[in-house]
Amino acid sequence: MISCRKLDLEGVLLFNLESYFDNRGSFTEVFNLNQISDFLPNDINFVQDNESVSHYGVLRGLHFQNEPHSQSKLIRVSKGEIEDVVVDIRVNSKTFGKHIKVELSKKNNNLLFVPKG
Repeated sequence: MISCRKLDLEGVLLFNLESYFDNRGSFTEVFNLNQISDFLPNDINFVQDNESVSHYGVLRGLHFQNEPHSQSKLIRVSKGEIEDVVVDIRVNSKTFGKHIKVELSKKNNNLLFVPKG
C-alpha cells in the first residue's frame, strides 16, 4: 500500500511506500501506476527511469528543463539518505519563489514527486 500527502509547493507530492520484512529480508513495491495515478496529474506518462550514485557531500545541482523538454520527476533513494530541495520557479504558480526541503532515505521509504516546471 502507498500513502500520499501534498507538500507546501503546488503539485509537489510525498509518497510513502510500505515494506514487508521476514527472515529472508524485505520486499517493497516501488512503483505501481494504479496506486499513484489517483494522486498525479492526468498528463503524467512515465517514460524514463534514471539512477545516480553520489559520494558523501556531493551537490548534484539544479534540475530544470524548458518546454518542450520539461519533465516531472519521481525521486527515490535506495541506499543512504539525501536532503532534496525543491524551489518553485513557475511564474504562474501560487507558490512561486517558495522552497521546501525533504529528506529521502532507504529508511523512510519516501518518493518525492516534482511536477515539470
